[in-house]
Amino acid sequence: KRDAAMEARIADIVRNMTLRQKIGQMTQPDIRSIKPDEVRQYYIGSILNGGGAWPNGKKQADVADWVALSDAYYKASMATDMKVKVPVIWGTDAVHGHNNVFKTTLFPHNIGLGATHDPQLVRDIAHLTAKQVRATGITWAFAPTVAVVQNPRWGRTYESYSSDPQLVRTYAREFVAGMQGDLKGPDAAVASVKHFIGDGGTHGGVDQGETRTTRNSLIKTHGQGFLGA
Repeated sequence: KRDAAMEARIADIVRNMTLRQKIGQMTQPDIRSIKPDEVRQYYIGSILNGGGAWPNGKKQADVADWVALSDAYYKASMATDMKVKVPVIWGTDAVHGHNNVFKTTLFPHNIGLGATHDPQLVRDIAHLTAKQVRATGITWAFAPTVAVVQNPRWGRTYESYSSDPQLVRTYAREFVAGMQGDLKGPDAAVASVKHFIGDGGTHGGVDQGETRTTRNSLIKTHGQGFLGA
């Protein structure tokens, strides 16, 4: 019943949006290219920062700088003329700890964690990462990566926990559980499973290349991390 009520509320909000507002809600600019007042002006729905993106381009920005920018974006999103104000969400590439933020804890990349065969360790790291992400005013992390690497020539093998799909499935489940918890309180962040099914099995190991596989193999090998998450 709660799900049905929520879907009805979402449908009502969307129905009352203008086309311009819908486009804004679907747009996700990088922090290097969007000012807080532009969030208000263009009805921006989400913001991201990947590697090499920091508040005011300052690599050694401290936690207060991140929080101040997050607050500014939020206040701007709540100052639009939309019938129902929709708070902006901010996603960050916190892939082995909150790794874009100066002086935060960096953890091993996925390939190193895969070697430990320790699902509880993955859950603990995800939880600690979520706490640090929330401390900077951000609520969403672009992790975990659930690529099941098949070719060591792929230049991003370090982003894969393992070539074993069952280990990736187990780790994905533990990571999401650790990061999200019950999605309540100050130490929970939203996880985002990535990148695309089959990204670790491209032909010749070419990054963002072509994955040639049967439907059955796509599910049994490359889809397991998504199912676990």
